[in-house]
Order: sequence, then structure tokens, then C-alpha cells
Amino acid sequence: MSAPFRVPSRPFRRPSGAAAVLVSAATAVPLVLFGAADSNAQVGGKRVEFGYSAVRSGIPAGLPRFAVSSPDLVNGAFPQANWANSFGCDGGNRPLRLQWHGAPAATRSYAVTMFDVDAPTGSGFWHWLNWDLPATATRLDGALPPGAVAGTDDAGVPGYLGPCPPVGDRPHRYRITVYALDVPSLALPAATPPAVTAFSLGGHILGTAQTTAVAAR
Repeated sequence: MSAPFRVPSRPFRRPSGAAAVLVSAATAVPLVLFGAADSNAQVGGKRVEFGYSAVRSGIPAGLPRFAVSSPDLVNGAFPQANWANSFGCDGGNRPLRLQWHGAPAATRSYAVTMFDVDAPTGSGFWHWLNWDLPATATRLDGALPPGAVAGTDDAGVPGYLGPCPPVGDRPHRYRITVYALDVPSLALPAATPPAVTAFSLGGHILGTAQTTAVAAR
């Protein structure tokens, strides 16, 4: 963790148009090299999915919990406005609005993430990471407060990336978490890889608020 992080010279760009169709199609190619089958494949009349194993939580056990909610989620599902507008989906890619309360009194800043625990990657998929939100924050309404950092998602792009699970796959669960932290800043650049951001969060969490939304195609 002591080596300096280097930003790639050619940043990833979200595909659009024909490129988005190609990316979507690519998710339907069997992973022959890894012995995994496509989520839409049929064997003996039954759908074969990628193998599934739980991803270890980066949140230490036993920490206090507080409350978070979103006026955008309807019965735990994303409306079209909050779905991705790439990777074969045509949603509005509007960031979720969130509101929270009851965080520990010692909170010095917040971080907010959205993580797909069911992505067929072997490591989940980070869709949204924000940190250095001030201790006075109690909501997100589309724009980050001054001084907050919009981190880079697993697509290599800063900001929010809505859900877009593979067609025919199991319903994906998107874990939305607000972290109350014991430092005013994580001192991380926006281009920090999501796994490094999550690792850095782990040593500063005072409490968490969490809700889960579901999406499927």
C-alpha cells in the first residue's frame, strides 16, 4: 500500500451506440477459459449461471448502525432514471438521492458507495464511490457538497454509474452504504481504484447506514 498510485494515461470512456451494444454482447460470451458458462446458457433445459461466492465485507463487525433511505427507490427497485445509460442500458444515469440520520456523534466526515454484490466478476462491481463529505451532511441530492470527492467506479469513470446487470442473469443486489468516518478527509485522489478506496475506508469507520436495491433484465 506504500507504492504511489499512478493514473492511467488513457482514461476509460463509457461506450455508447454500437460500442455499448458490443460491450453488452460481450457479457453473453461463455467464459470458456475459466470453465464458466454464460448466465443465459441452457444445459439440460436449465439456465446455467456463473459460479457464485460471497465477497468479504470491508466493514468491521459490531460497528453501530444508523439509518439511510432514498426517495428514488420504489419497493427496493431502481426507476429508469437511475439506471445506467451505457453497457447496453438506456436509463437516465441520475445519481440516487439519499438522506441519513443517527450517525455517531464523533463523525468527522462521510463516504457513500454503491456496490453490486452479484456482478459476475469474482469481485463484485463498484458503481459509485464518494468521500470527504462534511460531518454536517445529512443527504445527497444529485450534487456533492463542496470539498467532497467523486471517486472512480469499476468502469474507470468518476461519478455515478447506474445498474445494468447482464440480460437473463439473477437479480442483482446493489448495496448502498453511508460510512461515518473518524477523519475529515481520506486524502485520496479521485482516480484511486475502488478496491484501494474501500481498503482505506476500512480503518476509519465509526458506523454505517445501509440499504439494498435490486435490478434485473
